Amino acid sequence: MAELVLCVDFGSTFTKALLVDVDGGGLLGTATHRTTIDTDLMDGYDGCVAALRADHPDVDAAEQRACSSAGGGLRIVVVGQEELVTAEAGRRVALSSGGIVVGVLSHPHPPGSWQELAAEARPDVVLLTGGTDGGNAAPLLENAAELAAGSWRGPVVVAGNAAAREQVSATLTDAGLPVVLTGNVLPRIGELDPEPARSAVREMFLAHVIGGKQLSARPEFVSMVRGATPDVVLTGVEVLAEALDLGTGVAVVDVGGATTDVHSVVRLDPETAELRRDVVAVTPVTRTVEGDLGMRWSAVSTVSAAIDAGLADPMLVPAGERRTADPGFLPTTEAQRVDEETIARAAVVLAVRRHVGRSRVVMSPDGRVVERSGKDLREIDLMVGSGGVLRNASAATASAILAAATGESTDGWQQPARPRVVVDRVHLLVAVGLLAGDHPAAAAGLARLLA
Repeated sequence: MAELVLCVDFGSTFTKALLVDVDGGGLLGTATHRTTIDTDLMDGYDGCVAALRADHPDVDAAEQRACSSAGGGLRIVVVGQEELVTAEAGRRVALSSGGIVVGVLSHPHPPGSWQELAAEARPDVVLLTGGTDGGNAAPLLENAAELAAGSWRGPVVVAGNAAAREQVSATLTDAGLPVVLTGNVLPRIGELDPEPARSAVREMFLAHVIGGKQLSARPEFVSMVRGATPDVVLTGVEVLAEALDLGTGVAVVDVGGATTDVHSVVRLDPETAELRRDVVAVTPVTRTVEGDLGMRWSAVSTVSAAIDAGLADPMLVPAGERRTADPGFLPTTEAQRVDEETIARAAVVLAVRRHVGRSRVVMSPDGRVVERSGKDLREIDLMVGSGGVLRNASAATASAILAAATGESTDGWQQPARPRVVVDRVHLLVAVGLLAGDHPAAAAGLARLLA
């Protein structure tokens, strides 16, 4: 009998389920249901299982594993030292952990800044960074003392100067804050080490967010969730790059109702790295989240940003307002579909530009140096689109939306120049990420379906 795994994504709008035969690596069936955040998340799950059961009665015997971004996902505040060094390193790690960075506080800052930020940002987790290993520990200790003295009592991941870690832990623990100690995100200047903190944030997400938000009264919900959806998808993108042997890399653009996420995996060029001078190093695996770019909850700000960038006409403003006011809106006329495509195109272009930044070669006292503000994706092999607006569009329309963020840029944008463009129409990357750990062959097999 085949070994079946039911992979589920509890999304902010829809719950998606994929039934996989992990022995053969085959996708047997998929189902979608509205996410039932208003009742119990497992009600939507039950709807997906019922739909699959018609053709696959053995779905009830399948192992269940899931990811979730329902209920707002994982809200992270980064508290660091220098704005452009350890605070920036922490921000990058938080994004790769599947969270939405809702605030960054560097040191020094005015008295009361932490209290104000905590009240406004309402974080689920704080990622506390600061200093290289063996460096100046004072800012990290001062930030820890301020967290301990405040009214926020949520979990803290400590990923700063190793020499001060135990003292920081004692300060926070004595104040009653849950603490996880992990490796420094920036052990040395120019060296970013994201994986220990990424794992710790995932641990906090499962222990304090999935259980703490009480999204379901049924115990199986907590037991089946393995991580935040963006974290799982990023793992899926890593598997995809390896499974397809994409020498120069892959990018995934996920256009959602509230955010547009860009995930990328690239092989870094050693020659280019020698010309660069980064205080916080570029990493092969990167994720960015644009909280003001989306198709529904963020449609107004998407349209505004598109107009500012010359990507849309002010006549699009009412379309953005309508979608934000009614997130359940579905276009029914040709004019409404054109507006939908225009907003999606703007979200994709702007999100990709923010992810890649720009590059230029300048002369410095040390000679020729490449200056760039983001990640170089010009030579990647594959660009994958995800999100409802792309999955529900025709192949030609979806390709046109994604193609708007490709090609040689005359303005220095390091966007993909000549990638092959595909759409993940059944949410395969979620299943790939959920299976990667203990079913690597099945995960790779599913990833190849995107080829």
